[in-house]
Amino acid sequence: MFTILFDHASELFSGLGYTLGASFIALIGSLVLGTLFALMEIGQHKWVRVIGRAYVEVVRNIPLLVITMGFYVIVPMFIVQVDGFTAGTIGLTIYTSAFIAETIRSGIQSVSSGQMEGARSVGLTYYQAMFHIIFPQAIKIVIPPLGNQFINLVKNSSILAFVAGFDLMYQGKIIANSTFNTFDTYLAVGLLYLIVTMPLSYLMRFLEKKWKTA
Repeated sequence: MFTILFDHASELFSGLGYTLGASFIALIGSLVLGTLFALMEIGQHKWVRVIGRAYVEVVRNIPLLVITMGFYVIVPMFIVQVDGFTAGTIGLTIYTSAFIAETIRSGIQSVSSGQMEGARSVGLTYYQAMFHIIFPQAIKIVIPPLGNQFINLVKNSSILAFVAGFDLMYQGKIIANSTFNTFDTYLAVGLLYLIVTMPLSYLMRFLEKKWKTA
């Protein structure tokens, strides 16, 4: 394994860079999209709730690979050319956003309804009460499940390997094919994934403790 790491360090760390880049972009994008659709799911208007719910139910029940291949194969046929990295990152963003939306929605709805009623009674609008009263409390509740989603996102970024996204798994596949040393190659790839996800796991635990004591 260490021979693979040293002899193919440039390819592996190049792939790791693509993995981290796709994960970071997808993390930000899915957090924004997920928050938006979570708010839509509990919106004041029925048609808004229907759209939000439909998005979440459809996206989270379609395999990530199908969504990614849709952007990699179908979109270039009818709209615009998309490379593997872009297709994989968009697919990862959309797929993860559905799960984040459900996590945030459940966090918001776990806050006592009396909080909203009290905020409205002192003159705050629905959206003011949501962002200033409800949302800060919900964030404390959803930190642990959101952390799990972020870690899963990093691991799910391996989907880029199926669309030539030049990520860590893609580079591992090329190295394994050229060296015929499949076991050690994927052991090295797994170690690099572990190096990324373990600190993220400890960071989320730290944030969870900090928010609880705040």
